[in-house]
Amino acid sequence: MSFCIQAYATGQEERQSVVVGAERTEELLPLLRGKAVALVANATSIVGPEREHLLDNLLRHGVQIMKVLGPEHGFRGDADAGATVRDDRDMKTGIPIVSLYGNNKKPTKGMLRDVDVVLFDMQDVGTRFFTYISTLHYVMEACAEQGKKLIVTDRPNPNDNIDGPILQPDCRSFVGLDPLPVLHGLTIGELAQMINGERWLVKKSDKCDLTVIPMTGWKHGQPYILPVKPSPNLPTPQAIAWYPSLCLFEGTIMSIGRGTTFPFEVLGYHNENFGDFTFTPRPIRGMDSNPLYKGRVCHGIDLRRVEAPKGFSLNLLIHFYRIAREEGLRFINRRQTFNILAGTKELALQIEKGMSEEEIRATWQPGLKKYRKMRQKYLLYPDQ
Repeated sequence: MSFCIQAYATGQEERQSVVVGAERTEELLPLLRGKAVALVANATSIVGPEREHLLDNLLRHGVQIMKVLGPEHGFRGDADAGATVRDDRDMKTGIPIVSLYGNNKKPTKGMLRDVDVVLFDMQDVGTRFFTYISTLHYVMEACAEQGKKLIVTDRPNPNDNIDGPILQPDCRSFVGLDPLPVLHGLTIGELAQMINGERWLVKKSDKCDLTVIPMTGWKHGQPYILPVKPSPNLPTPQAIAWYPSLCLFEGTIMSIGRGTTFPFEVLGYHNENFGDFTFTPRPIRGMDSNPLYKGRVCHGIDLRRVEAPKGFSLNLLIHFYRIAREEGLRFINRRQTFNILAGTKELALQIEKGMSEEEIRATWQPGLKKYRKMRQKYLLYPDQ
């Protein structure tokens, strides 16, 4: 194979003493007391060493939670990727759960009519196409339009790099709303400040009444292992680390392991020339009920012990494109999906023209240079 494989270090990293924004009750609770609150949260919204859900924590502190607004994968994080999430009621507390991944991805006037404050607390993974940040964008738009205050409680970025092409307007979608690179190098609180400061909301004159509760004990570039999986198909730190570089394979003939217990840690296709490692996708409830190549043996590569790139790599995309071309296969077979994940129509064309990774990466640099300069205005933490 033409790419370099290094052993993945499995040793336990010493965890830094990070206090996330939602745990800083001395800052948060005074902003919520006496207010009717809508909580935008999911399974990642936990606090304390006991991993108490933020909803339970706030109710215990006497905060009036009117409803929970749930994103992709649902409030408890057990819905398949892309599956419609329906309105429900939390089994434990009886609080109504209103879906932001069904008919409405943006909170309506009816959803926020009885609310004074919206509290947003979810774990991002640092990539443009992770849809929790699109939910953040739409929540900010709704708050700006309806005159509601928004509080964002901040959490670390586990893929804290800046890399990849900048989103172009003709590739805008729910997996990319704002002109960010694939890896944006921001926490979700910093990103909220950028969306506000750059006037990226639908009405350029709108600005959200935003307060960010920052973390303590974290700085940019500091490794951070998430305490819970951020979505059903990112179950391990290794999957999270590979996610930026493997997600674009969703627009190709390749399986990224949906329908296995190790999604985003393998690649394969039902052709023996694609590699020696094999896996067979099966329906897994809560992860993927109808995975690509269900019941078919896929041949490819096992990345579970391969060190993930510190950034956005094209190495594997180019490698498997060349194999597919030799086999007479159309590698990028879902062009629109590939383009909206890449954020540009150029990348697919560049790969098909036979450009090297170095040549392709050079085309991103002017945009990334401007982005890095803009990013500096919104940082809340020391930057390495």
